[in-house]
Amino acid sequence: MNFFTVFRKEMQEQWRTYRFLIVAAVLAAFGLASPLLAKFTPEMLKAIPDVPPELLAAIPAPTLTDAIAQYVKNMSQFGIILALLVTMGVVVQEKERGTAAFFLTRPVSRETFLLAKFAALVVTFLASLVLAAAGCWYYTWVLFATPLAWGPFLALNGLMLAVFLVYMALALLASTLARTNGIAAGLAFVALVLIGGIGALPSIGNYFPGRLFSWGTTLMLGGNATAWPAFWISLGIIGVTLLVACLIFRRQEI
Repeated sequence: MNFFTVFRKEMQEQWRTYRFLIVAAVLAAFGLASPLLAKFTPEMLKAIPDVPPELLAAIPAPTLTDAIAQYVKNMSQFGIILALLVTMGVVVQEKERGTAAFFLTRPVSRETFLLAKFAALVVTFLASLVLAAAGCWYYTWVLFATPLAWGPFLALNGLMLAVFLVYMALALLASTLARTNGIAAGLAFVALVLIGGIGALPSIGNYFPGRLFSWGTTLMLGGNATAWPAFWISLGIIGVTLLVACLIFRRQEI
């Protein structure tokens, strides 16, 4: 049974378990909501009664920059959480139910089993991010009367997808290591804290995945600063994590 056969089975599983629909709905909702929040939050604050006039005067008018910042903020928070939640159970649940052992009795290598799952998740997040980006682009154009530049906007979303893939790979490793869903969740949370915590440190953070969000924002604002080291290190984390997951899974008793 080759990779594409297993991949097709995993895509069908994504649909049957509603993972695809959940990821698409959540990301699309935040993509649509981002320009709306940027546009109407200042107006809602001004509508609060008894607000001092000085405070009202200090609230700036919403701009295109606010819409971009809101989009990046929403995706960087909820996209990462969703990547962990959706991925952390894909292997351990099959081990708990015994379906992994049954499936691997067929002529399917363990590496194919894992990589097909990861590839299906990549397609799910890619398609969902396209929906989110399209919604954000359209509503930004409608509300701010200025369309976002396609080139930088595509680059921003590509960089965000790279960050999501880092956390998906780490969650897949956690799911491979764990024997129960609870342990997988704990390991995924530890990975989130470690990557986020180290990435928040000065200087070191420039080489961690979170820096890609800043790079994408800079591109949207017309800046020239890059973060290629963070990009290559992110790809390295994905590759090494998948390799380690495959090596561990190859030696596990299922």
